Amino acid sequence: MNDEDDPSEQLPSRQSDLRRAIDKLRKINASLMKRVEHSMDQQASSFSLFQTAINQEAQIRRRTEELNLALTKLAQTNVELSKARDEAERANVFKTRFFTAVGHDLLQPLHAARLTLSELTDAQSETDNKRLALNISNALVSIEELLTSILDLSKLEAGVFVPNIQSVVLEAIFEQVASSLEPMTRRKRLRFRWRPTDLAVRSDPLMLRRIIQNLLANAARYTEEGGVLLAARPRGDDVDIEVWDTGPGIPQQEQYRIFDEFQRGTASERSGGAGFGLGLTIVRRMVDALGHRLELQSRVGHGTRFSVFAPSASTPKKYAQSPRALGEESNYLVARQVIIVDDDLTVLTAMQTLLSRWGADVRPARDLEDVGEILSDPAFSPAIVLADYHLDEGIFGIDVVRRIRRRVASDIPAILITADRTEDTAEAALRSRCELLLKPIRPSELRALMKHLLG
Repeated sequence: MNDEDDPSEQLPSRQSDLRRAIDKLRKINASLMKRVEHSMDQQASSFSLFQTAINQEAQIRRRTEELNLALTKLAQTNVELSKARDEAERANVFKTRFFTAVGHDLLQPLHAARLTLSELTDAQSETDNKRLALNISNALVSIEELLTSILDLSKLEAGVFVPNIQSVVLEAIFEQVASSLEPMTRRKRLRFRWRPTDLAVRSDPLMLRRIIQNLLANAARYTEEGGVLLAARPRGDDVDIEVWDTGPGIPQQEQYRIFDEFQRGTASERSGGAGFGLGLTIVRRMVDALGHRLELQSRVGHGTRFSVFAPSASTPKKYAQSPRALGEESNYLVARQVIIVDDDLTVLTAMQTLLSRWGADVRPARDLEDVGEILSDPAFSPAIVLADYHLDEGIFGIDVVRRIRRRVASDIPAILITADRTEDTAEAALRSRCELLLKPIRPSELRALMKHLLG
């Protein structure tokens, strides 16, 4: 038997080979297990990512639905807000038109009443009758102030007031507002002074005049002793228009509140509750609309100063007027020939009587036909025309003035009288070289303007 075939000798070698094979298989198995475990880990991670992605997709879908719902609600809200805005704008337009129409209808009889009352007052000789006439006049003034304030506020809120910025000569405005304030200060025995000035500003002439008028009226209303002063002075690039009074003053805690609607302060209570608390509100809103600046300084027991700062402007060369004293008396209307045109017979009669008492030779007319008959008289040559702005049959006072000026071949002075407070009316009067008075006119204001125009 050969040694190589001896089983006892081959057994250890086979066992060794078998161990190596087992070790190799173990290593292979371990490696395979690691790979399997790694693969399972990757699958688990991928599954987790998959689940996360599914969850995120669901969240995104929910968020998208919520966003779409919010956008839909926002669109609906915008539509509702747009409708509400349109309704509010329509309501504002309606309110403005309503107040303008009502204001015109109310101002017309007030205009006639003021003219007739002026005639009645002048005709009275007994003290008691004059006192009663004065009480009626004060009541009419209160109605006029309230109505005018409501009209102004409604137009400011509706944005109807659009400033017409131009160079404004302050002395011309000072003369006009002084003539309208003088009767009140004379009745209360207050000293009223205004300083002549050659300054001019960049502003809207009608709005600036209204601002100064309200400040002066406020000062005179609450001042019982002393006086009121109107002045202007340069302040850098601006002009400071100042209204001083020696009234009771305004406490510090009330100095902001008085610019709110229907706020009058303790001074009003001491003066018997005069006024409606709208004057300073209109001043503040008009100053803001013009881009000017308003300042207030006051000491209780000493008085108050309001200052309006407006941009300075160069004074037009054509303006070379010298101020007239408020108390100056002259026979400027004696034998002066005047045409007055109005389609309201009551107003026409009252105006004719008033001017006749001032010494004028008055010819009344209700339409263009009457004007033609008046001008056919070769002995009549009008020195001035007073015409209502809106006449019957769509005729305007401007048309009448043009017709008269052509017939007499002269650019004679003319005053248009109207309750229409729009910028279009003011600009039309300016283009036609006519002065404008707003109803109801004050006789003293009319007298001062006519004296100014007739020289």
